[in-house]
Amino acid sequence: MAKAPPKPDPKAEVKTEAPAVKSKKPLFLILGIAVLVLGGGGAGAWYFTQPKSTHAAKAEPPKPPVFINMESFTVNLQSEDSDKFLQTAFTLQVKDDAQVELIKLHLPEVRSRLLMLLSSHKADELLSPEGKNKLVKEIIAQVNKPFEPKSAPQIVTGVFFTSFVIQ
Repeated sequence: MAKAPPKPDPKAEVKTEAPAVKSKKPLFLILGIAVLVLGGGGAGAWYFTQPKSTHAAKAEPPKPPVFINMESFTVNLQSEDSDKFLQTAFTLQVKDDAQVELIKLHLPEVRSRLLMLLSSHKADELLSPEGKNKLVKEIIAQVNKPFEPKSAPQIVTGVFFTSFVIQ
């Protein structure tokens, strides 16, 4: 006959093992990788669907400068002791050919403005480089004034002296 299994001792401590808890590290790792992949895919999709920026696109080659040669000016300068004359010629740099046509159309008015400006100066004001730079700014301001009330100003961007003689 077979022996019966021993009866548990009621005083003995009962050891019960809890079921093994699975680690959640692999789950978090998989989720993290999935988020990175989806985020990278979304960022790539956004990048390629945006309009091309001006930095990435090929830059337009700069337009060549547009110039207007002005006929020479001879004016009496302001003087208290003796007669002083300014004889000067210069070239205007403008934005585009439309500005050239607009200024040529109003050339008598432009020349009149410039004659009045030039004759309002004293010789000693124009002899220094600072005086010439100030005159350049004044010439630009005079030519840029609109020809018609409430119309857009002209766009002169530079003045380049080709002759400048004070006697």
